Amino acid sequence: MLDTFRPLLEAAQGLDLTDPAAAVATLNARLDPASAAGRAVAADLVRLLEEGAICDRGELPVRWSRAAKPSEASLGFSIDTVHMNGAGPRHRHPQGEVNYCVALEGAPSFEGCTNGWVVMPPDSVHVPEVRGGTMLIVYLLPEGAMEFLKD
Repeated sequence: MLDTFRPLLEAAQGLDLTDPAAAVATLNARLDPASAAGRAVAADLVRLLEEGAICDRGELPVRWSRAAKPSEASLGFSIDTVHMNGAGPRHRHPQGEVNYCVALEGAPSFEGCTNGWVVMPPDSVHVPEVRGGTMLIVYLLPEGAMEFLKD
């Protein structure tokens, strides 16, 4: 299954997350979601979701799973997958976060993104929320660093 995530991991490798707009531009250059390669990754992710191989915990508005802990094989990222149509728990990204969003139903958006890359900088805090539909999101966390916060 890690092979499915390899293009995302390679796109995010070595990325400076302190400037989210520049990071997204670099990610788009490395793996454009509208390209054949980007669409193939999205199709593989949807297949894994439909097979129940990912996002097999919880219930909507947030179903999730951890695909991999941070390791050499995952280029130092943890890989979490989330199937969302609402809000998740408030949390902090000590080292930032790279997200790959795949629209599934309706006209969903996550942090203003309708399909593709979203970057959260180091030390950012947010309540992740998908509005307007349903989305599959892959969360790449450097060294798996994330801190859940009380409201």
